[in-house]
Formats: sequence, structure tokens, C-alpha cells
Amino acid sequence: MKDVRIADAQPWQAQHWKTIVSCYSRSPWFEFYKDELEILYKTRYEALMDFNRACFEWVVKRLRLPVEISLTESYKPAYSSEEEVDWRGRFSPGRRVQLDEVSPVRYRQVFEERTGFIPGLSVLDLIFCTGKEAIKYIRS
Repeated sequence: MKDVRIADAQPWQAQHWKTIVSCYSRSPWFEFYKDELEILYKTRYEALMDFNRACFEWVVKRLRLPVEISLTESYKPAYSSEEEVDWRGRFSPGRRVQLDEVSPVRYRQVFEERTGFIPGLSVLDLIFCTGKEAIKYIRS
């Protein structure tokens, strides 16, 4: 992971930021968070891991999660349950949480009138729509 470099041939960060602004500028909490989040999209990162970690740390701080973040020194194919909790397969693009696994708590989404409520949309959606109350929706 640490060796994956970001290809900057295309202005992907600027495109991502414009999309976020376009989708969420009318959300209740966008103005509150936009300046600090924009910094993530204007900072040049060499490694994808560095960008991902900066984004993860931003979310953890905004949700006020008591999480200690550390990097491993080497890859372990498996962890014993006594050592650590292995979250690697829990949150990934390849794994979709089944709706019967959780009962999503509804909140007002920006495009809800057009699309209906979409559970598990994104943590940015939750933060921009619920602000400092976001953690309550995650813990429900």
C-alpha cells in the first residue's frame, strides 16, 4: 500500500472537490466544514495511502471518535482475536453491507426528494447533512 503513487496527469483532486461542492453546497453543514475539507483536496500527496490517511483522520476528528490510528510495520495475513481487531475486510468496495444486517437510521439527505433515502451513502453525506450529530447516527 505504501508504494502506490498518485498519478497527477489529470486534475482528479480538483474534479473531486468540484463534485463535492456541486452535490453538497446546499447541505446544512457544508459551510461549516468546507474550508478544512478543501485543504485535503488542495494538498498534493505523493502516495495514495497518505491521502487516504489524511481523509480518514479528518473524518475521525469530525466524528470525535476515540480511535488510535497507527500503521503496521509489516503485513500480517491474519490476526488472532487476542492481538487486534482486523477491520480490513469489513469496509471495502468489494463488500456491501446487506440491508438486513443493519437498520439504517434515516436523516434528511440533499437529494432525498429525487432519489429517496439512500442508506450507507457516504460519511461525507452524513457529516454534511447532520453536522455534529453525525456520530449519533453511526452509533444507533
